[in-house]
Amino acid sequence: MLKRRLVTPLLVMCLVLVASGLFTPSAFAAKPDAETSANLLTDGLNVAPVVIDGKILFQVRGLSAIPAHYRVKRIKQRFIAVAEDPEIDPSDGTLVAVAETGGISLEFGGTSIVTFLPIDAELEAVPLGILAEASLLRLRVAITDYRVARTPERLLRSTGVLVGITALAALLILACIALHKWFRRVVEQRAKRHIERLEQASHRIIHSGQLWGWFGALARGLKMVLIVAIILAWANTALGLYPWTRPFAAGVFRLVMDPLAKMGTGIVQSVPNIAFLVILVLVVRFILGATRTFFLRVDRGWIRLESFEREWAMPTYRIVRVAIVAFALVVAYPYIPGSDSEAFKGLGILIGIVLSIGSTSFIANTVAGYSLTYRAAYRVGDRVRIGEHVGEVVDIRAQNTRLRSLKNEEVNIPNSVVVTSAVLNYSAYQRDEGVILHTEVGIGYDTPWRQVEAMLLMAAERTEGLLRDPAPFVLQRSLGDFTVIYELNAHCSDARRMARLYSDLHGHIQDVFNEYGVQIMSPNYEQDPELPKMVSPGDFYAAPATPPQDPSPT
Repeated sequence: MLKRRLVTPLLVMCLVLVASGLFTPSAFAAKPDAETSANLLTDGLNVAPVVIDGKILFQVRGLSAIPAHYRVKRIKQRFIAVAEDPEIDPSDGTLVAVAETGGISLEFGGTSIVTFLPIDAELEAVPLGILAEASLLRLRVAITDYRVARTPERLLRSTGVLVGITALAALLILACIALHKWFRRVVEQRAKRHIERLEQASHRIIHSGQLWGWFGALARGLKMVLIVAIILAWANTALGLYPWTRPFAAGVFRLVMDPLAKMGTGIVQSVPNIAFLVILVLVVRFILGATRTFFLRVDRGWIRLESFEREWAMPTYRIVRVAIVAFALVVAYPYIPGSDSEAFKGLGILIGIVLSIGSTSFIANTVAGYSLTYRAAYRVGDRVRIGEHVGEVVDIRAQNTRLRSLKNEEVNIPNSVVVTSAVLNYSAYQRDEGVILHTEVGIGYDTPWRQVEAMLLMAAERTEGLLRDPAPFVLQRSLGDFTVIYELNAHCSDARRMARLYSDLHGHIQDVFNEYGVQIMSPNYEQDPELPKMVSPGDFYAAPATPPQDPSPT
């Protein structure tokens, strides 16, 4: 039994056989074949060839009253009538050339097969008499060949050859399939270990499964090319065995070879342009490499430029890279094969329209991202407030800025939003004087302001993490209707600890005011309560709070 993979090629071959059987002699006599019906334009003249069993006998030119394809149709009908008449012998001298008014007619037994006109002789660039004599010999040979090709002996022998080449084609296809399996097995046995070592050496950047997939696709492609070549060779030979299908034999290869020939011709003609493009790519790659090396050294501080921040180096490199690539594309465009075709221009217009419609937000965010880079509003690691979001800058990209919030959440903010928002950078000056933490309390007028300031400064001193230099300070922000608003300010060198420091500072403020019996009256005050709203020091660690352990005696 034939293998499963052989079924498809055999079905294709059978379809070709069935198609060839549909072309009977009567069908050819009823209408001209594709070559005859296709008019050829030579020097502006309407010309068509007379084709018998795939062979061109001669060409005729059409007139305004009688088109060339109509003349060809009538000539073929008369030729087939003579060739299929067994009583006619082309070798007995009855096929003669007869001079007529305005031309020469090739007749057999008084019946004209074709009449050559002076315009036909002009087409062949020979005298009319020589054209008629040469065509007369061709007609005699063509009639003999036409009859021999249709004898039972020749048809039976052709059928035997068809069976033989069909079996040979099937065996070759089976051999290709078996060779493909054998080759894959041998390569897998010998190259598998090397590929696995390559995968390990590349730290799995190169995946063995992906390599095997590429190899399998290449092997399958070669197998299909061989099978298609076998089928085409078989079809060309099989169609050439019978006179009714012989005109289509050459067309089988033309279906594949004509496109390949055009592609090859196009490639050969494009060799100078391709060479220019290759050189341009190499030059651009060298320039990009040198540019990247320069900006990398600027980024690492090896090269210092006046009034140019190190953080600007890589964003500037990306802008320069886009400019270099864009300039290279402009230079390369006229040399791209097919760039002058209408299809290429239409595709370029379509891509431009799609980009202009769909990339508005993309371009806006990109421009905003580079604007933020050169504005130096913040750096990676800074604690910032952007709109309602507060967090640490994790990454600054061309499209968006990523923050890590105080709750350890990732916040992605489009750069176009950042540009239109107020950015509060807590870390900008922490490297110099430190960021100032501030908090407010409202204290009644019956408490001396000097005592309040001293207590606030004491709370700041107790808070670990606040700087002693510069020293904390207190401002009296306003004199309200019932309270004085005091603001405590203290410097912090680590903006990332702001939330923790605020919490500790507020706790120490409550402790200090409770220790000295001063009631905090903010935010609202209406009247004096019966009992002061304070916590006695003995209740500082009421359950379930745990007091700090005293250090063990030394």
